[in-house]
Amino acid sequence: MDAVRRMLETTVRQAMRAFPAVVLTGPRRAGKTTLLREMLPDASYVLLEDPDIQSRIKVDPRSLLEAIKPPVILDEIQNAPQLFNYVRTIIDQNPRRMGQWFFTGSQELPLMKGVSESMAGRAAILELLPMSITETPKVDLFLGGYPEILARPRDREMRLNSYLQTYLERDVRLITNVRDLSTFRTFLTLLATRHGQVLNRTDLAAPLGVSVPTIEQWLRILEATNQILRVPPYFENVGKRLIKSPKVYWLDSGMATFLLSVPSAADLDKSPFLGPLYEGFVAGEICKWQVNRGRRKELYYFRDREGLEVDFVMPGPGGEIWLIEAKASRTPMPQMARGVDTVRKALAKRQRPVRGFVVHRKSKSSVVRTSALMEGVEARTTEEFVDLLST
Repeated sequence: MDAVRRMLETTVRQAMRAFPAVVLTGPRRAGKTTLLREMLPDASYVLLEDPDIQSRIKVDPRSLLEAIKPPVILDEIQNAPQLFNYVRTIIDQNPRRMGQWFFTGSQELPLMKGVSESMAGRAAILELLPMSITETPKVDLFLGGYPEILARPRDREMRLNSYLQTYLERDVRLITNVRDLSTFRTFLTLLATRHGQVLNRTDLAAPLGVSVPTIEQWLRILEATNQILRVPPYFENVGKRLIKSPKVYWLDSGMATFLLSVPSAADLDKSPFLGPLYEGFVAGEICKWQVNRGRRKELYYFRDREGLEVDFVMPGPGGEIWLIEAKASRTPMPQMARGVDTVRKALAKRQRPVRGFVVHRKSKSSVVRTSALMEGVEARTTEEFVDLLST
């Protein structure tokens, strides 16, 4: 696949001018190292997984760092988090030198602990997720957004299987001592069948024969390694008895289709999981847009105990609230907008500017133009909606 300019590049350049260090987190194989090496072709590069480098760190970490001429990319910093303390000392000797130290890592929680303890005020923390449809049209619901999968889609199954095995053996074992990786692997598949549902830990624990606290620990591992999204409920009081548990999605739709054993895009169109998978795809695109601009993930859902539901609630520009219903259909219809319309009217009574959307898949035969399904609710294709985010 030809080189693709990542949307996060602009944010990284801004961070380089404001901080001595940049910490780039994100799931394994999302393209963190490629992004930094293409942006900084003359920077020094150190792979911290290298056994020789590991030996030098154990014996004399200060000498290793002093031998490197900044700017430097320290790749896979989760393998040597103790280096943060030494880098801090070097930064403090000349705190006005910006954009000198660049760290990558695939495990957010351990990294954040190291940054908060050693690099507070010295490092910008950014996140790179798999590719978005704004970066390449090759991203789709079936393949997802991992660069290697998009470059070689015929090898999708083999590469995702390899990715999963590497993930289990490296990231999971490094974060916590999962005694039975085979049960954890079964948990991943079971969780995929709950894609887009309100999280029920007991429902996940029972068939696996593990405790609810174990399920919560495993969910935290998946969050720490950027594999899943937990979308919390929207709590603004609109006079309803609301559901309080989060919904859960796999961040990358390609990984979700793989775990669900969907063999092809044609089979996906016939799959009973098509609706939830598309819903998660839209959630992922929203979160990619947010983190690519250096923002935190801010996405919610609305559901009350009477069955009224809106897939997503997010902050829009100018203090607006955006309500989004994600439909895998290629034909938007007014009845799809009913939930959005009801919640929109309830929020509008509280003097909140609200904009509603039904986001749907693009027609293969023709372009479906933006249309008003109801007053205040627009129909947009996935591509049109993501473009709208950037305006």
